[in-house]
Amino acid sequence: MRERLYKTAIRLITDRGYEPATLRGIAEAADVSVGLLYKYFPGKRAVVIELYDRLSTDLADRALKMPSGKWRERFLFALRASLDVLGPHRRTLAALVPVLVGDPEEGLFSPATAFSRIRVEEIFHDAASKATDSPSPKLAEALGRLLYLLHLSVIMWWLLDKSPKQRATQGLIGLIQRILPSASLALRFPPFPSFVLTGDALFRDALWGIASAEKST
Repeated sequence: MRERLYKTAIRLITDRGYEPATLRGIAEAADVSVGLLYKYFPGKRAVVIELYDRLSTDLADRALKMPSGKWRERFLFALRASLDVLGPHRRTLAALVPVLVGDPEEGLFSPATAFSRIRVEEIFHDAASKATDSPSPKLAEALGRLLYLLHLSVIMWWLLDKSPKQRATQGLIGLIQRILPSASLALRFPPFPSFVLTGDALFRDALWGIASAEKST
C-alpha cells in the first residue's frame, strides 16, 4: 500500500506540478481515504523526502563501483552515474525544480533533506580524496565540495535542457571533460589552490552560513 501511494503521488506531482498535486487528489487517484494516505505520507514533503532518499541511495550504490584513477576521471564517473540514476525521473524532478532550488524546508539545502545531500556530497568528496592524484586533505575536501556543486549545476542544466534528447547536456559534459585536465594541472601550482579554498568558503557561506559563522567566533 505504501508503495502504491508513493507511486501515485509521484505520478500526480509529475503530471500536475508540485503545488496543484494535493493530498486529497492523491488519495482520490489511489482510491483510498485521505486518512489512510496520512498514515503513510502525512504531507507532500514526506513524498519528496522519500524520492530524495531513494535516488541518493541508488547513486551511492553505483558509486561503490567507481574505478581508481585521477580525480577528474572519478568525477566524470560520478556525474554520469548521477544522470543515469536521475534519468527515469527527469519529468518528476523538472516539476520539482522550484522546490529543489527555493524551498527552505524541502529544497536541496534544507535541514530536512541534509541526509540525502550529505550522502551524495560524500561521493564527490571520495572522488577527490581517494584519487591517485588526490591533493592535500584540506584541498581535497574543498575540491570535493566544488565538484559536488559543479555536478548540481550540470543536473540543473539537464533538467532545463530543451534540446533534442538533451544533447546540449552531453555537449556540456564533453566541454567539462576537455577543461578538467587543465584544471587538474593548475591545481598543482599557486595561486589556483587558494582559489579553490576561497570558492569553497564562499559556497559554504552562501548555502549554510558556515564560513561567516567561523569568522564571527
